[in-house]
Amino acid sequence: MRVKRTERLIRIASRLLLRPSRSLSLTEAAAGFKVSKTLISDDIEIISEALASEGVGSIATGRGRSGGAYFMPEPSGDRRRHKLQGLAELLSVPERLLPGGLVYYTDLLFDPDWASFLGFATASLFSENKPAVVLTSEVKGIPVAFFTAYALGVPLAVCRFRNRPSDGPAVGVHFPTASGDVRTMYLGTRVISPSSRVLIVDDFMRGGSTAAGMLLMAREFDASVVGVGVFIASSEPARKSVTDYRSLLELSVSEGTPKLSVSET
Repeated sequence: MRVKRTERLIRIASRLLLRPSRSLSLTEAAAGFKVSKTLISDDIEIISEALASEGVGSIATGRGRSGGAYFMPEPSGDRRRHKLQGLAELLSVPERLLPGGLVYYTDLLFDPDWASFLGFATASLFSENKPAVVLTSEVKGIPVAFFTAYALGVPLAVCRFRNRPSDGPAVGVHFPTASGDVRTMYLGTRVISPSSRVLIVDDFMRGGSTAAGMLLMAREFDASVVGVGVFIASSEPARKSVTDYRSLLELSVSEGTPKLSVSET
């Protein structure tokens, strides 16, 4: 049974929004709604313009007979800067300063509203790199990495610092920390396929040792790292174990007061 166009627009939009970066077949949609493919294409264009006006993302369409459409969460430049600036100000209050020049942000990372925005913002930085999997480490990196993977329509792999029997066979790599210690991280052998395109996402980077460990892990799987994304990168030390990365915020500490600013990415 055919439905009114308003209902059709809502239903198509919901299918796109709930499955970011997953293709929606225009041919199948036309058959399901009992309308022409041309009408579905017109609907997609209306939805795309509306989402672009809201500054939340865009819809891309494929060419050819089997071409589909998919939604890519991508905060507009103004919306992204406004949200990140507000977050930077929120995190810059002295009450959030922790010993060692760290900042408390766990409550925000585990808030789905903030975590989803940060994940979508991170995904938008690397969507053109076409990663096949997002790689992070436990624990605080998981929320942002999860929403990054969700936005990109790819699975999430989590490196752990303790091997669990429930994870099955695992690969372990040793990596040095800034303090001179050596840590070990593990990743299940079934999580990443050889030659996969991997995007590394981390919540915080000071010296970059954890991200460097994940680079080593990707190498063990013969995977290709297509980018490193970080929520907060510390300005010190200036020389890090990982030099090629992109961050959303940058942390500096002056006279005991943390100051976060929006990174120029």
